[in-house]
Amino acid sequence: MSLWNEFHPSTSNLPSPPAPSRRLVPRAFAPLAIALVALCCACASTPAPSAGSRRLPASEVTAKDALDHSPRHGEYVDIPLASGGTPIRTWVMYPERPGKAGVVLVIHEVYGLSDWVRGVADQLAAEGMIAVVPNLISGLGPNGGGTESVPGRDDVVALVRKLTPDEARARLDAVRDFAARLPATNGRVATLGFCWGGGQSFSYATSAPPLAAAVVYYGVAPDSATLAEIRVPVLAFYGGDDARVTSTLEPARAALSGHGQSFESHVFAGAGHGFLRAQDDRNGANLTATRQAWPRTVVFLHRALR
Repeated sequence: MSLWNEFHPSTSNLPSPPAPSRRLVPRAFAPLAIALVALCCACASTPAPSAGSRRLPASEVTAKDALDHSPRHGEYVDIPLASGGTPIRTWVMYPERPGKAGVVLVIHEVYGLSDWVRGVADQLAAEGMIAVVPNLISGLGPNGGGTESVPGRDDVVALVRKLTPDEARARLDAVRDFAARLPATNGRVATLGFCWGGGQSFSYATSAPPLAAAVVYYGVAPDSATLAEIRVPVLAFYGGDDARVTSTLEPARAALSGHGQSFESHVFAGAGHGFLRAQDDRNGANLTATRQAWPRTVVFLHRALR
């Protein structure tokens, strides 16, 4: 944080300025002078936006810079698995607030624990929630590493693909148990997932005890048997140009409405898969989708976690 020191020189020994001349501004220019003064005053009274006023998560391009300049506290913790083995390396981001907060368990894309998904956690913290982001491939990389242990994105994808549904759930269970017992939390936990993690968030909505809610970003819907077990509100967002994923949406809607379960979904025309991360792509459609999806996400999570 920068410290600004203002120096005001003493004016006690300075001569008094001469009285202003009545003819200093010719009559013809008086309206223009008044307008300029008003404009300067208006500009001076408009506060510059601060980092905390940003209302969208950073894109993949700007995430590292946003994290470097965040005023919020973030830290890595290692969460043990019930079965033993390598603990789950997890990023935790805390809000700056006086009271206890709900927790959002953020489930990363197929690209693992990236700067971008940590940037999402930072924005959730800016909105007053605790964000917990596990590296779900912890221990699966070389020398027991995770996302950071392999050289490229394709290698991370390969490790994520090796996780079985049972392994993924066991890891999410461990992280959820840890998150619900944080001293700063009110005990309520919701999930928020993207891409592969969006599908995991959708499936994990069947967990017991029930979550507060689940948010899905462009995640494939689970099968009908899993959908029948969901008992928490689900909010989902999709790109209109992502037919591989959106083709699972209508069957999910029918299954959930069939047993009276709350399910709200939005499909954004022209947006592609991964629009919240790739906000600069697709000629503005991804950014438009982000601007519509993220505020809804925040309102939904605030309601579920209070």
